[in-house]
Amino acid sequence: MARTVSIGHQDFETIRKNGYFYIDKTDFIRAWWEKGDSVTLITRPRRFGKTLTMRMVEQFFSLEYAGRSDLFEGLAVWENEKYRNLQGTWPVLFLSFADIKDTTFEMARKRICQEIQYLYDRFDFLLEGDFLSEREKRDFCMVSAEMEDYMAASSLKFLSGCLCRYYGKKVIILLDEYDTPMQEAYVSGYWKELTAFTRNLFNATFKTNPALERAIMTGITRVSRESVFSDLNNLEVITTTSRRYAECFGFTRKEVLEALDEYGLSEKNEEVRQWYDGFRFGDTDNIYNPWSVINFLDKKELSPYWANTSSNHLIGKLLQESSGEIKKTFEDLLQGKKITVQMDEQVVYDQLDEDEHAVWSLLLAGGYLKAADCRPGDPEYGTGEKEYDLILTNLEVRMVFRNMVRRWFGKVSVEYNAFVKALLQGDLDGMNEYMNRVAFATFGCFDAGKRPSGDEPERFYHGFVLGLLVDLGGRYVITSNRESGYGRYDVMLEPRNRQDDAMILEFKVNNPAREKELSDTVRTALAQIERKGYEANLTAKGVLPERIRKYGFAFRGKHVLIGDEKSLII
Repeated sequence: MARTVSIGHQDFETIRKNGYFYIDKTDFIRAWWEKGDSVTLITRPRRFGKTLTMRMVEQFFSLEYAGRSDLFEGLAVWENEKYRNLQGTWPVLFLSFADIKDTTFEMARKRICQEIQYLYDRFDFLLEGDFLSEREKRDFCMVSAEMEDYMAASSLKFLSGCLCRYYGKKVIILLDEYDTPMQEAYVSGYWKELTAFTRNLFNATFKTNPALERAIMTGITRVSRESVFSDLNNLEVITTTSRRYAECFGFTRKEVLEALDEYGLSEKNEEVRQWYDGFRFGDTDNIYNPWSVINFLDKKELSPYWANTSSNHLIGKLLQESSGEIKKTFEDLLQGKKITVQMDEQVVYDQLDEDEHAVWSLLLAGGYLKAADCRPGDPEYGTGEKEYDLILTNLEVRMVFRNMVRRWFGKVSVEYNAFVKALLQGDLDGMNEYMNRVAFATFGCFDAGKRPSGDEPERFYHGFVLGLLVDLGGRYVITSNRESGYGRYDVMLEPRNRQDDAMILEFKVNNPAREKELSDTVRTALAQIERKGYEANLTAKGVLPERIRKYGFAFRGKHVLIGDEKSLII
């Protein structure tokens, strides 16, 4: 009989006591313990079992769970007598920052201090008797949500020392979702204040703490060493491209096939693979999204379960405000193509506005992209950045971004759909009417006004129009900035059905020094299409010249004019 699938439980004890569906990942305990690293930082996408794993580690080592062999009997870690003897023998501090998503530094700081206070409350038995001195008892009782910075910084170190003396053993510290408040700090504008506070806490807890046996930190991103880990030279970082612990988070193909068989769903194997497979950790391919697989086993329906658990606000913000070049690159990803970028996997949040290529680091860490290959950087440039071949992870992720593009134009969804309809029908008046409505409503927020006036403003408009065309991927092969004839066209729509017309779109930003009116700019764009023979790729594939429509898009701020060969005389 198939086990009950229970959704949302992140507590290992609850799952094991009730016999809920669980895939054995306890070998992580053995692998981590044998490695012997002082402080291990593990980054994995959200909903990949990080919290469940941390609870599993806590409940295996913690003295509070001594004698709880029932939680681990029959699992991989229990096969080894050495580890059976380790269960329940260490003092453990477990802390989670998962719920710290505040919009001000004052509230985020207070919430972190409050979590530490709750941890102290669990060990208030230390206040009994004469184990602690009067001064130590006073310091213990001063830990609160309102404590001073100096006390907050040393609070976990102090508690570790007390427990070490009490039990005669050093302490294991587990910090789950360490970077959640940092992401919120970046979005809400208090990054520098939070990192200064966090850096002091981490240094005292993980670096200068003589009572520390070992520690694990988990999160989605690897925040830059300069930001919060500048003093932690004892940190072992495990990112998505690291080989270690590759199968400990997420489900392997073998595990998924066995689960599908247990629930009588083996015939859905290929569809489940397309939707939820595709993650890659280190050299290990075919890692499935565990959250989506579990939900599918429960509901028996294919759906973007993982995509619906988060607003993807930070990723959306960075993509929405990026240049046309980034948007064009992203269009390649949506078409299933591979991109090659140089980047550093650590995320420097306070430089995201300056280095827009950091968006690829976030997408890789978040599980939206996977590294098909990773190579050392070119030493000629001396940057130390590796070169990555990146692709979208799977069908579910592709749907995330298609829905994201739709939401960008949500305020003008009627005009957006009407523009696409007018384009397909060759209705030039409709295209102009609806494009101007969309442009007027969205240009102000779409790029935050930062880049349309930059060195290459056409890139912004280029990316904007590509966003409008994203839903046509099933009807057209949409390409951009490719060679054809004697140059590179901006956008080409090649029909999948030869009954549809092909289209070539060329974008030009009005240059007042050369072009008095927008109509002059349209003429320049159309002339370029003809002069450089952009239709060459289409005609080579058998598309008749009379079935190729050519449009010039002229932009000036929020004003747009679209013209074709019939509307304007070149």
